[in-house]
Amino acid sequence: QPQLVESGGGLVQPGGSLRLSCVTSGFNLDHYAIGWFRQAPGKEREGVSCISTRGRDTIYADAVKGRFTISRDIAKNTVYLQMNSLKPEDTAVYYCAAGWMRTVQSMCVAKAGEGVWGQGTQVTVSS
Repeated sequence: QPQLVESGGGLVQPGGSLRLSCVTSGFNLDHYAIGWFRQAPGKEREGVSCISTRGRDTIYADAVKGRFTISRDIAKNTVYLQMNSLKPEDTAVYYCAAGWMRTVQSMCVAKAGEGVWGQGTQVTVSS
């Protein structure tokens, strides 16, 4: 049974950093693109960053370019999202999702119900 579990969220001051983890199980990470998404109150869920099967390609939303970094550790079956220089507008529930053999571009526009999704982790950026 494919499963994703996010962790690492919390409360951080503006300018601070957090690292989110997405632990995967039940599938071969090399066959799945992984995406990080976020949903703020009253807003639609949006793709933040995605990494391709085998981890060769990555893409980022314009709002996070230069501040966030996606990476993966195949030995730990884990995908990370390092978030630096956090801003209040980064406040949201962050989700990771997996899509079988999807390109990074299509992964980052995946909808809820497409692929496998985690339960989410709350990130709050506030002073």
